[in-house]
Amino acid sequence: MSALPFATACYHCGLPVALGAAWSVRIDGQARPMCCPGCEAVARGIVDSGLSDYYRTRSAFAERAEGVDLVPPELALYDSAAAATGGEARDAVFSLDGIRCAACVWLIERRLARLPGVREAQVNVATERLHMTYDPAACKPSDIVQALRGIGYSAYPYEAAQHGAQQEKNRKKQFRQLFVAGLSMMQVMMYALPAYIAEDGTMDAPMAALMQWASLLLTIPAVLYSAQPFFKGAWASLRARMPGMDLPVAIGIGAAFGASVVATLRGSGEVYYDSVTMFIFLLLASRYLELMARRKAARALEDLQRALPAAAQRLDGWPASRQASMVAAASLAEGDVILVEPGSAVAADGIILEGHTDVDLALLTGESRAQARVPGDELPGGAINTTQAVVLRVTRVASDSTLARLVRLVEKAGQGKPQIAQWADRVAAWFVVGLLALTVLVFFGWQLVDPARAWQVAIAVLVVSCPCALSLATPTALAAATDALVRRGVLVVQPHVLETLQRATHIVFDKTGTLTEGRPVLRHVEPLAGIDRARCLQLAAALEAGSAHPLALAIRAAAPEQELRAADLHSEAGQGVEGVIDGVRYRLGRDGYAGAAPAPLWPDVSNVYLGAGGIVLARFELADALRADAPEVVRRFRERGQTVILLSGDDQAVVSRTGAALGIGTAIGQQLPEQKLAYVQRLQAQGAVVAMVGDGINDAAVLRAADVSFAMGGGAALAQLSADCVLLSSRLAALDDAATGAARALRIIRQNLAWASIYNCVAIPAAAFGLINPWLSAAGMSLSSAVVVVNALRLRRSGGA
Repeated sequence: MSALPFATACYHCGLPVALGAAWSVRIDGQARPMCCPGCEAVARGIVDSGLSDYYRTRSAFAERAEGVDLVPPELALYDSAAAATGGEARDAVFSLDGIRCAACVWLIERRLARLPGVREAQVNVATERLHMTYDPAACKPSDIVQALRGIGYSAYPYEAAQHGAQQEKNRKKQFRQLFVAGLSMMQVMMYALPAYIAEDGTMDAPMAALMQWASLLLTIPAVLYSAQPFFKGAWASLRARMPGMDLPVAIGIGAAFGASVVATLRGSGEVYYDSVTMFIFLLLASRYLELMARRKAARALEDLQRALPAAAQRLDGWPASRQASMVAAASLAEGDVILVEPGSAVAADGIILEGHTDVDLALLTGESRAQARVPGDELPGGAINTTQAVVLRVTRVASDSTLARLVRLVEKAGQGKPQIAQWADRVAAWFVVGLLALTVLVFFGWQLVDPARAWQVAIAVLVVSCPCALSLATPTALAAATDALVRRGVLVVQPHVLETLQRATHIVFDKTGTLTEGRPVLRHVEPLAGIDRARCLQLAAALEAGSAHPLALAIRAAAPEQELRAADLHSEAGQGVEGVIDGVRYRLGRDGYAGAAPAPLWPDVSNVYLGAGGIVLARFELADALRADAPEVVRRFRERGQTVILLSGDDQAVVSRTGAALGIGTAIGQQLPEQKLAYVQRLQAQGAVVAMVGDGINDAAVLRAADVSFAMGGGAALAQLSADCVLLSSRLAALDDAATGAARALRIIRQNLAWASIYNCVAIPAAAFGLINPWLSAAGMSLSSAVVVVNALRLRRSGGA
């Protein structure tokens, strides 16, 4: 194997490594230099795939294809990995490097749409990820990566740790560029100040020349280093024949700096070094602010992903042995028994076999209070055990756990765009083309009026325009609002939720599990033989201690803590249970089984009787109780002028009573799934915009058909997958939070769009008529972008409600 010049060359591709470059990958125990994040990402992918021998056995660097359709070896590895997955259509997630603002999303999606075989390409600007659906017969991962490289973006298959490290590296680079621009701006302004404060507006020629040369030297770092993102973005958009937001910015910077250099060399004419450095600094500051907003909005997903434990303690010999072995969480199978220690996250959904503890479900449901759990209770994957060690039997593998499903839903949530965002993208794209045409017209117009000012006015027009504000107005607000709602237990899955909920005319509720708890609760205890209520509850709870029946669980949940233990327990199917407590044999169950006379039946009430020796001691009334926050939620929707409807499969008498208790005028019962669907479709045919709220499998069809739909977090998985939004907590009030957050988000989006539109409509004509100089143009343009981002961030600080 021939020696390769690794000292000053990229270990992967052989290109020179820039002085001070921080990219490197540890290969064979040694940190190897890389020339760019793309080489670093590919090299790390090769090493992580166990293919490090590629570097040990190669005889030369990979040839670089120029004008030839060759697939580099590292991209061929992506293709071979994808080929092993099979299937007709493929889904893939790529990390993106080089996204500067929301305009990059527009450019990337349109470039990939041109590739043959690409069915869908959606960029999540908050997480900087690309979600692809493509036909492997016509398109390969290498085609996608090469297409992105062609327009100036690096891409590589998503891996969480690598993606996070790359994001942090990019953030630091942007901060360095911002710092250099700020330093240049302050120094240049110091040299420009004497000219502004001179009595007659002029300085001595030698001193003015010295100040200009000093300003030139101080502006060069800002133009050549800090302004790189604008020039790269402009060049990429030109290569893709899709002029983007960076193009007018780059032309403005280049024209102002070029004119200033010419004036300095000639010793006469206007210089704009202060305007150039201020423009670069202020625009970088607004973009850095937007970056931080996007990162904060993506933090909910990052928190969820970090909560997925990589390992678990499996008890292979339980209950005979308590010896635990550490295994990968992904290797757990249904039926495995695992130990979850205090402070640890649950690796997979399971049922507690042993131990009493409290668990933190804040990440899953938004509930801040710890929840008590006892043997027989279910624990979702991702819950944090806070008190004592518990033993769990796995019921769902880690990849299908509650938290894993939630992560997939959150990832899906950021992929689409609402109509208002698509409209803003289209307007911003045409805005750039129109702006460039206007600049040319203004330049030639001023050549006829005052040639000396033509160049200055044209620069001011380019600089003062703010397509970035139009582009940022919607995605920043949506990202902030979505993040705020996730922290309140509302997961927005589809992009249109906030828009459509705000327009909804009818709110249709299911009953069981939605307006009600979905399980029986003890509503009333009536002692019948002189024994007090607490003693009756203790006796009933002791008899039901080993039962998993819903009625038994309700009685145990309502009973105070007690030490009674029942012996000689015996249950009779369909009747009840009997046992001996303190030497007395008790029976708990149906009226005749416990010794009571037959009682009238109510469709929504279950009566359970406690008896001993043929004497009835107490009657327990159990029913599916209304959620505590249901009346307030219904009232809030009615106050907004929306029609509330109750649509349920339960008995009509039960549904009517529930509707009356909540003040719902239209309460329809005995509805089969297809009847629910038909009812909603009739409403839509009459022009209604329908929001549907449900939780059961039988609600899946109507949830999918509604204009916007919400599934309760504790409901069926199929219902959640069919819904546009998931209420992660057991709080129905989260639905009201979503409605309030939707109203505020759309109000702020409209404010942002109005501000951006008014600003451009006023500032561009003012610049075209020579009323604004480049210095003020730079400040106005950057201020416009900053106002939009700061206004959007109010949604996050206020909790979205």
